[in-house]
Amino acid sequence: MPVNSYKHTLADSLQQLRKKPKKVTNKQPQTQLPTVSQFLGRQADVLKVAQNQKPTSQPRTTTTGGQLPAYLNSNPNPLQFPTKPEEVRLPSTPTRENLNPLQCFPNKPKTQEEERKQEEEKNRKQEEERVQGTQPVTLNQALEAARRNNKQLQVALLELERSRAGLREAQAELLPNLSLNATINRGQSSSGQLGVEREIQNTPPAFRDQIQGDSPSTAFTGDAQLSYSLFTSGRRTATIRQAEEQVKANEFNLEIQSEEIRQTVTTQYYRLQEADEQTRISQAAVTNAQASLCDALALERAGVGTRFDVLRFQVNLANSQQNLTNARSQRQIERRRLAVLLSIPQTVNLSAADPVGLAGLWNQSLEQSIIQALQNRPELQQQLAQRNISEQQRRQALSQLGPQINLIANYELLDQFNDAISVTDGYSVGVRASLNLYDGGASRARAAQASRNIEIAETNFANQRNTIRFEVEEAFSQLQSNLENVQTANTALEQARESLRLARLRFQAGVGTQTEVIAAENDLTQSEGNRIRAILDYNRALADIQRAVTLRGTR
Repeated sequence: MPVNSYKHTLADSLQQLRKKPKKVTNKQPQTQLPTVSQFLGRQADVLKVAQNQKPTSQPRTTTTGGQLPAYLNSNPNPLQFPTKPEEVRLPSTPTRENLNPLQCFPNKPKTQEEERKQEEEKNRKQEEERVQGTQPVTLNQALEAARRNNKQLQVALLELERSRAGLREAQAELLPNLSLNATINRGQSSSGQLGVEREIQNTPPAFRDQIQGDSPSTAFTGDAQLSYSLFTSGRRTATIRQAEEQVKANEFNLEIQSEEIRQTVTTQYYRLQEADEQTRISQAAVTNAQASLCDALALERAGVGTRFDVLRFQVNLANSQQNLTNARSQRQIERRRLAVLLSIPQTVNLSAADPVGLAGLWNQSLEQSIIQALQNRPELQQQLAQRNISEQQRRQALSQLGPQINLIANYELLDQFNDAISVTDGYSVGVRASLNLYDGGASRARAAQASRNIEIAETNFANQRNTIRFEVEEAFSQLQSNLENVQTANTALEQARESLRLARLRFQAGVGTQTEVIAAENDLTQSEGNRIRAILDYNRALADIQRAVTLRGTR
C-alpha cells in the first residue's frame, strides 16, 4: 500500500475517532493510563500533512458462510490418505527473470504491440497460476474456512456433543427401569428318565407295558421387572449436576478453541502478508540494484566511471537477488502454514488478497479492557465449572456411605404346553434398602481427592485471572507503541526515498560515490520493511487484545 494512501486512511480514522463522544467520570484512579483516543490525539501533529489531502479508500473483501469459495472446503473424509504425487502436487511459483546488464542499453524501444503482447502473456501466466491452485483468500474467508474445516475445533465440538449425551444418560436415572424377559424351553429331564427306567426294572414283566415313559415337555416363562431408586443419599442429583457442569465446561472449551483458532489464523494471515510484502520489497531492491548497475555501466561506457564501481554494484545486485530468493522461500512456507490451519485440499495453495493496512482502532482504556476481559474470558468460567464438577464428585463419593432405597416390582407368566392347563401368573412388589457399613475408607478417600481438586480449580482460577490481566496489559502496551512506530516508519520511508533519489543524481553527476547509492538503497529497503513490520505488528497487537478481552456478540 502506498505511503500516502496509508496516511490518508489513518488520518480519516483519526478524525472519525475524535468525533465519537467520550464518557466523563468524576474520578479517575491515579494509575490511569491514557486511552488510545488520547494517545492518538498526541500523535495528530505527525499527520498534519496527510489530513489536508483526500483519503484513499481501500475496500476489504468480506464473505459470509454461503459465499465461501469451493477451493476452501475441506475434504469431508477425515481418513483421506493421498497415494499419488499428483494428489499433493502444488502449483509452481513463477519467478521474475533477472535483468541482463546488457539490457540496460536496448537497441530500440518496444512498440505498443509488443507491450500489449507482453502484458497479455503476463496475464495469461497469472491466470494459469490461479487455475493450477494458488488462490487468493481474504482474512474473513480464512476465518470462515477455519471455523468450518479446522480439526481442533471439530474435536472440541465432538467433545461437547459427547458431554451432552452423558447428561442425557445421567438424567435417565430420574425415570424407572423396565425390563421384559421371555423364555420358551423344550426338554426332557434326565432324572425323570432315570426314574422311569428304575420303575420298569422294579415292575413285573406283565405290567411293564402299562408304565408311561418320560416324554419331552415344552414350557413358556415370561416376566416383567420394574425398578426405581427412591433414595440415593444425593448420588443421583450429584451425578446429574456433574453432567450439567461438564456440558458447560465443554461449551467454554469450544469457545476457547474458537477464539484461539481465530487469533492463530489472524496472526498467520498477517505473517503471510508480511512474507508477501517482504518479497515485494526484495524484488524492488533487486530492481533498484539493477538500475544502479545500469547507471554504473553507462558511466563506464562514457569514460567517467570505473570498473570498481561496476563490480560493487554487481555484488550489491547479487546480494539483493539472494535476499529475494530467501523471501520467496519464506513466503511459500507461510502459505503452507496457513493451508494447514485451514485444512484445505492438498493441491491448493493460498495467497493473501487483503492489502496491508491498519485493521482498526481500540477505543477502550486499559482499566475498561481489564474489567471486560475478566467478565468475558471463558477460561475463568471453565475453572468455575471444573470446581463445580469436583464438588459433585465429592458428594457422589460420600453418598456411598448413606442408605440406598429401591422399589422393585415383578410380574411373571408360566405356561406348560400340552397339559390342558391355561397360563398361570404371579407378581411381587417390594422395597429393598441397603447400607454400606464399612468399605475400608475408600469412599472418604475419593471425597478427599475431590476436595483437593476443588482447591486446585480455585488456585487455577486465581492464576488464570492474573494471566488474563497481564495479557491485556501486554497487548495494550504493544498496541500503543506499534501505532507510534507506524508514524515514525512512514516518515523514515519518505526520507529514504528522497535520499536514494539524491544519491543517484549525485552519482550520475560524478560528485557522489557508489557507496552512497548502495547505502541509500539499503536504507530504503530497511525503511520499507520497517513500515510493513510496524503495520502488521500493530494488527497483531490488535488481534491479541481482542483475544485477551474476548468481545462476545460482536463478531
